[in-house]
Formats: sequence, C-alpha cells, structure tokens
Amino acid sequence: MTFRDTAWPEGAPCWVDMMADDVDEATRFYGDLLGWEFVDTGEDYGHYSIAMVDGRATAAIGPKPPGVQAPSAWSTYLAVDDADAAAERITAAGGKLILPPGDVGEAARTAVAVDPAGAVFGIWQAGRTTGVQIANVPGALTWNECVVRDYPAAKRFYAEVFGYGFDEPSHGDFEYATLRVDAGDGAEAAEVGGIGTLPDIAVADIPPHWTTYFAVTEVDAVVTRLVDLGGTVHGGPVDSPRGRLAAVADPGGAYFRVIES
Repeated sequence: MTFRDTAWPEGAPCWVDMMADDVDEATRFYGDLLGWEFVDTGEDYGHYSIAMVDGRATAAIGPKPPGVQAPSAWSTYLAVDDADAAAERITAAGGKLILPPGDVGEAARTAVAVDPAGAVFGIWQAGRTTGVQIANVPGALTWNECVVRDYPAAKRFYAEVFGYGFDEPSHGDFEYATLRVDAGDGAEAAEVGGIGTLPDIAVADIPPHWTTYFAVTEVDAVVTRLVDLGGTVHGGPVDSPRGRLAAVADPGGAYFRVIES
C-alpha cells in the first residue's frame, strides 16, 4: 500500500490516463470493474475525470480531442522536476516530442514523447496535481513497464534521460530489468517499474509500448466480470513471478493488465 501527496521522484511513473471515445461509457466500465469513483474536473478541462480509490486519485479518463482518430490507450507519465529540461534530454538522447511541454492549468506541466525504440510515454512536472495519491492496493495503479523490440537502445535512452539504474533478474531468453530511481535522503534506490523485450511470439503489429497494471484481489473473477462488461481478454489469467495476472482491454480497445495484489 502506497500513499503519496507530494511530487514523485524523477523517473518514477507517477500518473496514468486514457482518452476515451465515450467518457461516460468508460467511467461506467472501470467503476464497475475496479470500483472507481470519479471526480469530474469540469468543462474547462474537458470533463477530464479523476479515478478515485478510497478518496485518493489513482488514474484519469478524458475525452479524445476533436478530430483525433487514434485508438484508445492507457498512457504512462514519468515524473520530472523540470519538463522543459527533460524535453531537451529526450531529444538529445534520440527521442522525439509528440507534444512539447505545456501547462495543464495549474495541475501540471506535461509533454508526450516517443523513445528511440518506438514506445510512447508522457512526462509530468507536478503542479497542483502531484500524481497518483494511492497505489498498490486493489483497484489502484500498481506497476508500469516498457516493452520494446530494441531493448539495449531503450535502456540506454531511459538511463540517459531519467538516470535509471537497472536490476536484471534471470528470465531465461526473455530480457527484462526493473527500473530504479534515487529515493533521496540516503535511502536505497527505489524500484519503480520495468523494461523488457516484446516476446518473439508477439504479433508483428503490436507496437512497443508502456503497459499499465491495476491491482485486483482475484484476477480470475475480475476477468470474468470484464468479459460480462464487454471487455476483451488478450492473455491469461496466468501465474507470474509477480503474481497472477491477465492482459485485457476495455470495450473501447484500451489495453491494460490486472494483477493480484
């Protein structure tokens, strides 16, 4: 269980959101599936709706901008102390900016980029919204990982931009590392996420991406409920070193994973 009301350390996944074709439909789905309640930020913010677990923010769902035809997807934002400086590091390390740094009212200063291996991610300089306030409990955000085809290039990029350290547990032929950031105050570096290779058996049209994981109490029951609600199962449930999990998508096609906490 993690509670936080201050800015996350640089490099830590600190926020996730999803742009939906139908926000009302999406909030009903996730509310029913994960028990989320929502706070609508109002017309000035396009009715961007903050998902709450036990009264604390853990994710958000908003509408797609007018005219945008991109598929729905969960986006991971990495914490930065200075979005403009981080944007410069991103381009210097071979990444590209999709959206340059800009203010979201008083909530945050953000940008969206793609790494040299092709995975899209956001950066988040905390303002009034410091990021996720609750994690690692049922219904809340619990893990984020980047999966790519060019693992060495992605590792070099993220180390250069965010200063990550890496732990590489043995996974046989599957290359994978956990991401560690400086926790400050002389504390041991904190594990904040993962990075790995897309399996060879992955469908060729699956792009490199950051995956969002939400914690649940019983994966099998959640998967059954998800299907009843119109979602799709892409894999599992299956046991993993980190717990029983499943790869799924909501009725709008946004992919995510659920894992037993």
